[in-house]
Amino acid sequence: MRSPEQVQWDFVQQWLGKADQDLGAAQVLLESGTEHYENVGFHAQQAAEKYLKAFLVHHQIEFPKTHDLTKLRGLVAPVDAELAAALAPADVLTPYGVEFRYPRELGETSREQSQEALDLADAVQSSILESLRAYLDAGRPSDEE
Repeated sequence: MRSPEQVQWDFVQQWLGKADQDLGAAQVLLESGTEHYENVGFHAQQAAEKYLKAFLVHHQIEFPKTHDLTKLRGLVAPVDAELAAALAPADVLTPYGVEFRYPRELGETSREQSQEALDLADAVQSSILESLRAYLDAGRPSDEE
């Protein structure tokens, strides 16, 4: 049977793995020459959201079912205000989580906008992984702990 620490570790790893998949999907789509750039933005937003949720799981902070990166950053702030502030630029990804997934009158997303979305998701990944570095480097807790 897994210890609570192992369950937490496994759950953090699952969130990080899903985030990595979304980030990879965004990169592949952008490199493919697609003209459906909003899909790049969607996967970039999903990646950023999941990296934030991995951080929250590690710190055992409950979070609502939401795609709102500003709300999720608000939950990060009590633990690491500097990290939350550094991630603020990624808030612009929030609309890609829902609004850009459906027909709208806002016009199309450009390649430049999708590259910016991907860059922001990359920045979230880097910041979150750096914040979790000691935890991740320590590895999965053993049965003896």
